[in-house]
Amino acid sequence: MTDDHDPPESKLTRSKQKWAEEGRFLTGRTARPEEERLPPGQHLTRDWPVLDLTGTPDIAPERWRLVVDGAVENPVTWDWTAFLAQPQQRIVSDIHCVTTWSRYDNLWEGLATRDLLAIVRPKDEAGFVVLYGHDNYTTNLALADFAAPDALLAHRWSDKPLTAEHGGPLRLVVPHLYFWKSAKWLRRIEFRPADAPGYWEVRGYHNRGDPWREQRYSDDP
Repeated sequence: MTDDHDPPESKLTRSKQKWAEEGRFLTGRTARPEEERLPPGQHLTRDWPVLDLTGTPDIAPERWRLVVDGAVENPVTWDWTAFLAQPQQRIVSDIHCVTTWSRYDNLWEGLATRDLLAIVRPKDEAGFVVLYGHDNYTTNLALADFAAPDALLAHRWSDKPLTAEHGGPLRLVVPHLYFWKSAKWLRRIEFRPADAPGYWEVRGYHNRGDPWREQRYSDDP
């Protein structure tokens, strides 16, 4: 779903939809994150591959805004200065992309999602979150996943500003799920009573995306 319109299809979009239809990369294994750091079917890389739908959006810093609204007691709209004035944390975590690469020990800096929750105070009926990117990308999360202890809205990586190609100025990072759930170029976070599957979730990808259960595609158990 989206509040504007879907990004146009690209070669990547068509390829990833085909992978979902074919069940590409599935091993049929499951693992426990406390026992295996590398999820089933993943391989390690030292690089950080760039994958996006339609290229990198041009986001002028002076016009950047983040809207947090929906089923919350205290909706907010922050410009960049106001966002940086919020509590900041540094967290080290791994990346697991559904296209099978993983990267260990990424140092992020940003606003922890739990601190965001304390600010906006979700209403009792809020059970889900939808993320909106400047490229009109959307993805959905259960509130419990969004509120994970190591999840944050990141604006720095490895002690440098997050580059535009990797989602800067601001992206979500939810390390315990496949990385398509960590939306880039954030512009809006909507809290909702009901779930609303996003761009990849309506194109054959799993609604949750747990790497250790190999929840790559919608037909996975």
